[in-house]
Amino acid sequence: MIEVLRIENLALVESVELEFGSGLNVLTGETGAGKSIILSALALLTGGRASAETLRSGAEEGAVEALFRMDGHDDVAEALEARGLGGAAEEVEGEAPELIVRRTLHAGGRSRARIGGQLVPVATLVDLFGGQLEISSQHGSQALRHAEVHAVALDAYAEKANLRETVAREVARVGELEREGAALRAAEEERARRLDFLQYQRQELEGEELDAESVANLEAEHRRLTHAERLAEEMSTVSRALDGGDGEGDSAETSVATASRSLASALRMDPSLEGLADQLENVASELRDVAVRAADYLGELEIDPRRLSAVESKIARLEGLRRKYGRSVEEMLAHRDEIERELSSLEGADDRIRQIEKLRSEAVTAANEAAAKLSRARKRAAKKLAKSVEGELGDLAMAGARFVVDLEKVDLSGAPRGLETGPGGRERPQFLFSANTGESPRPIQKVASGGELSRLFLAIKNALRVADRNMVIVFDEVDAGIGGATAERVGRVLAELATEHQVLCIT
Repeated sequence: MIEVLRIENLALVESVELEFGSGLNVLTGETGAGKSIILSALALLTGGRASAETLRSGAEEGAVEALFRMDGHDDVAEALEARGLGGAAEEVEGEAPELIVRRTLHAGGRSRARIGGQLVPVATLVDLFGGQLEISSQHGSQALRHAEVHAVALDAYAEKANLRETVAREVARVGELEREGAALRAAEEERARRLDFLQYQRQELEGEELDAESVANLEAEHRRLTHAERLAEEMSTVSRALDGGDGEGDSAETSVATASRSLASALRMDPSLEGLADQLENVASELRDVAVRAADYLGELEIDPRRLSAVESKIARLEGLRRKYGRSVEEMLAHRDEIERELSSLEGADDRIRQIEKLRSEAVTAANEAAAKLSRARKRAAKKLAKSVEGELGDLAMAGARFVVDLEKVDLSGAPRGLETGPGGRERPQFLFSANTGESPRPIQKVASGGELSRLFLAIKNALRVADRNMVIVFDEVDAGIGGATAERVGRVLAELATEHQVLCIT
């Protein structure tokens, strides 16, 4: 409920602060006293259009500020929390939290909105308070002129607003899943081409041993095979020089052996030569080992043109991979890993399409089931609400008036496959009205005059007073053109409505 309303520099008002109580509040005054400014101020607090013309003459800035007491407004508290404004409402010991909402207007046409001192988009005011504060004026209730409001009112009366929300959520989910699935299927041809290309690259890279050791061994073998004849010549020279196989002079082994014998003889005469003798013995041993290994190398060395051709082919393939995927083994391996990741993602698209179809089927079922329950509840509630509103209209001196809740079937010809409902349900509730006996009920916005619409709004709100309690409802001149017993009845209905809502009457 609104406890305090402060208005600064709007129209005729320089500054005024109004305090309201719970239940019924009546503001009276002569024509031109500025009562309508209160309506303008409240409209601004619910996100209404701001205009520089609203400002008081000569003022650079105007403002509207209200203190809302959050008693029974858990939905607003949850909405604040969802928007990161959970701390905007101030706790008051022994009372419900209070929330300060402010809207400022500037001469240049700009406006700013604040909730709990925090700047917010003006649209946030619409979302948070548009459904909490309703204004009915001589020119007709703005709310009653919108068919979607009729559905909200009927579902609230049937206590099935949660089903409407479920239907809307699941229908939206079907649309989201269909768009995602369509995007995946549209990209199927390109995905198939990409898969073939990546699988070819993976096959190329997996066809070669790409570890650093294997590549080093391959390159070493290539060098040996390429220079096999020259290696054979050089190593033969080494072998002959070591073991005397060339028949020309003493071999290195023979010369060292001769030196060893002479040194052994000298050692017997001079023990200090022992270290030198040991060293020479080591040289002899090393020479013998080198000779053996050189002979083994020659024995294993092959001049094999076929093997050379095979190795050169592998080297050529490796060079081709290097040109494509990176000069180093590490770069090629990194590219192979990237290919694996992309392949995994692309190959998973089929799984995602199947998953999307499963989720879509579940959403369709959920939407259809909720819509069927909502439809049954609406049919029951439509008759009860119509009867209740007609009773209220009778109390408001409109005994001949008729009120009908029409449930027009929604056209589902363009609905997604399998869906048996639109986002608002299987039908479109619409309020029909006729003020006089014998007239066929027609859509409210086409037949009700301003005065009739105000009383009709009052009748509907009173019929719904328990279903949508804790609202702030503003009536402007609801008693225009009536008097006597009818005026008394209007007053009694307002008082009854005020048992569940805060009601502000301007007259």
